[in-house]
Amino acid sequence: MSRFEYPHLIFSGPEGKILDHPRLKLAGRSGDRMDLPHPSELVPLPQGSQLFSMPGRIPIGWDEEGGAFVPSEKVQVGGKEVECTAVAAFLPPGYIRSLLPATRSTPKAPYLPLWAYSSVGWKSGQFWATGLLIDPSPHWNPKYFQNDRLLAKKVGHSIEKDPQNRLLRQLSRCALEYHCFAAKNVFFRRWECPLPTSPTCNAECIGCISLQPSECCPASQERIDFVPTVDEVLGVALPHLEEAEDPIVSFGQGCEGEPLMQWRLLEKSIRQMRGKTDRGTINLNTNGSLPEKVKKLCDAGLDSIRVTLNSPHSHYFRRYHHPKGFTLRTIVDSLIAAKEKGLYTSINLLVFPGFTDREEEIEGLVKLIRKTCLDLIQMRNLNIDPDLYLKAMGKGNGVGISKMVDLLKKEFPNLQFGYFNRTKENFKNKV
Repeated sequence: MSRFEYPHLIFSGPEGKILDHPRLKLAGRSGDRMDLPHPSELVPLPQGSQLFSMPGRIPIGWDEEGGAFVPSEKVQVGGKEVECTAVAAFLPPGYIRSLLPATRSTPKAPYLPLWAYSSVGWKSGQFWATGLLIDPSPHWNPKYFQNDRLLAKKVGHSIEKDPQNRLLRQLSRCALEYHCFAAKNVFFRRWECPLPTSPTCNAECIGCISLQPSECCPASQERIDFVPTVDEVLGVALPHLEEAEDPIVSFGQGCEGEPLMQWRLLEKSIRQMRGKTDRGTINLNTNGSLPEKVKKLCDAGLDSIRVTLNSPHSHYFRRYHHPKGFTLRTIVDSLIAAKEKGLYTSINLLVFPGFTDREEEIEGLVKLIRKTCLDLIQMRNLNIDPDLYLKAMGKGNGVGISKMVDLLKKEFPNLQFGYFNRTKENFKNKV
């Protein structure tokens, strides 16, 4: 049997050009442990991926002859000595990364922007990344979101029809400036539509993409700075529910705080939506911090709920989410309450290789699933500087993301796995 040929390590030179290493092979990282990717987790870099240099990070590759992981600070390229900067891939929606880039930080390395960094290499004329397609939903294929010229026209027409709607203007900015796929759906009148409502939050998550302290990396986007009226919410939501293909409207977005902080607005909006139409799915993405308010939204006509967490253990949960006035037990109560009200329930599990797949995390997740009778685990890559997260969570390494998924599927044959929210017509369908 021939030996598997690993991709070459890639790096960025001083001018930003990506080069493949003449000798070292691709290595990855599980937590703080260097690792070679299993051949089954190497995938051709999917369409819609992006490559990033990692300032202040020296790439580490696998030396096959020496049988060791070796940092590459400099390398000879074309007769010149070139300084090496690590390179990472950011995978498109639907994929979860299985290994972090193998790197070593320099003493003055800056915090990295809030992206999910995956190991990536070069082989046979193409890039290869370490990842797993967890949800093949065609609705989120990047090819449907590339026509910015048509998008701009549709945004303009929508604003002309409802120029005073601040929520519509917020979504136009999200679509055109931040290139949010869900916001683009609003103007193409299809699939999932976001409904951000809350400028405030009762948690301070380390990886929050809409609000960061000044000493950290900048947030990926500005948080909404107003609370829309019921009419503004309905002005976006009702046309989408009534006209869109496979419509979902979702409270709780990356450009806002915690939607339950505006539960009265949500309750009134949901009741009026359901007073007008039974079509479509009304979803809530939340931290689950107010179980009694969750019950009110369920009674108003909510169809599904997704609760975000990084860990089923209280100490890790607190270290990442920094909750104010609620605990992990609180969000478990919200999930149970929603399930008792007949809702489709899921968790948004923030996946980080070398932490999420630790044995104690898997064991805790098994207990959580049993207690809440979850329908779906949405697995989402955690956008954060890997070293910053491990500094908060502590050292360790995992059994492997793919193995973790296999273990959970074996333990819970009826549990669904995915990356995206689902329409009520697909609540019972496995991917």
